[in-house]
Amino acid sequence: MPNHNFTHLLQDLMRQVGISSFRALSRATGVSERQILRLRQGKVEQMRVDILLKLSQVLQINLDELVATFSGMSSDGEIKKAKLEKQQHSALKINEQELLQEVANLKTEYERSRLALEQQREVLQQEFQQTSLQLLESLLLQWPTAAQKAQENPQLPAIKILPLVQKPLEKLLQGWGVEAIAPVGAELPYDPQWHQLMEGNSQPGDIVKVRYIGYRQGEKLLYRAKVGPI
Repeated sequence: MPNHNFTHLLQDLMRQVGISSFRALSRATGVSERQILRLRQGKVEQMRVDILLKLSQVLQINLDELVATFSGMSSDGEIKKAKLEKQQHSALKINEQELLQEVANLKTEYERSRLALEQQREVLQQEFQQTSLQLLESLLLQWPTAAQKAQENPQLPAIKILPLVQKPLEKLLQGWGVEAIAPVGAELPYDPQWHQLMEGNSQPGDIVKVRYIGYRQGEKLLYRAKVGPI
């Protein structure tokens, strides 16, 4: 049976927030009327913390005040308080476990993403190697034979085997957007941005001769052309 004093206390709190019946309180809080009856009986220690929190939020009363009011401040109040603290501790422990699980899920997702990126990088690397091999196909297939013939016949003119090297390299560099700064033997004004002076004290604008070719990719410098004074 409900306690008369506790019932009146609960009704006073309900009137302050505009709730007219225990059934309406049940609907507003999502708490069963059976649990509300326990509150009216002063059996706070038998109620879960989450249920008490729902009631305190709707009734607009502090959780501690709610517990103190409906426990009747009885002689075993300390026991009830200890039970409530134990319930609160259990709720915090549950939240901690949920947080740890969320962290574990994030770690798993990170590892999955890392493996996916690693696999994608391997695929891209294989595609790059395959494309490069296709561009160098004629060099790979014909150069060993040409080198062998040159060893067998030292008098063989080098001009005959140059196309085997030059054409595949030009095709490869063209595919990558790499171009020569200037051909070997070219005479042009010295520019420290694109040229590396091998000897002498040439000043910018002085005419120099390209000794070793340099390369750039668009506006990006790859290798300076090595030059010397004429």
